[in-house]
Amino acid sequence: MIKNVNQISEQAFLLDFGDEVTREINQNVINTFNFISKKMQKNNPLGLKNCVPSYNKLLIHFNPSKKNKDELINFLNGIERLQTESSVNIDEVEIPVCYDEEFALDIKDISKKTKINEDLIINSHLSTQFFVYMIGFMPGLPFMGDLETNLNVPRLMTPRLQVPPGSVGIVDKFCVIYPNQSPGGWNIIGRTPIKLFDKNKIKATLLNPGSKVKICKISKKEFLEIQKINE
Repeated sequence: MIKNVNQISEQAFLLDFGDEVTREINQNVINTFNFISKKMQKNNPLGLKNCVPSYNKLLIHFNPSKKNKDELINFLNGIERLQTESSVNIDEVEIPVCYDEEFALDIKDISKKTKINEDLIINSHLSTQFFVYMIGFMPGLPFMGDLETNLNVPRLMTPRLQVPPGSVGIVDKFCVIYPNQSPGGWNIIGRTPIKLFDKNKIKATLLNPGSKVKICKISKKEFLEIQKINE
């Protein structure tokens, strides 16, 4: 349910779905995102340019030269009545992850902080049915939830300058997979050989907001074999 519709600049509105981060709220964000995206693909008389979903907000850019702001405001205020059914395409994706010590850079520290042994940390991660709340920070990077509370750990005190591509990190109840090498402060527990973002493909991102993700454990040998195939 949309709590507020706020104009935050001359060419942008922010739809506010509340302050909580839950799957139900995020599902409403994604429904609205998909509904507006379909409108943009048609004749688009409202001058919609782009929309960006987050955990519980939806940012909408529009063309101010259309001079139909009142019509756009009425559309946004009544958008929930216009959505007659869910427009979310739910992808279910399995992602292989290797938890070998070489890739699980922070698992020993996580074990000390949580007082959970490494095998149980891995098993808990494997048993989680992940849900992609949003894609952000860099192209193709999924913010996924929800980890069990016993695995909730804070960000690293000192972020790494370089995190290898495919690294699987956790912070609080969330899990991310780095699609490219970049700085980062998440706790790294494994790595996947799968590419999450490829600009040369028509569908550049493997995951989308609303995707369901299941992690499967692989050996280092399997990691290297899959990595070679994906090069």
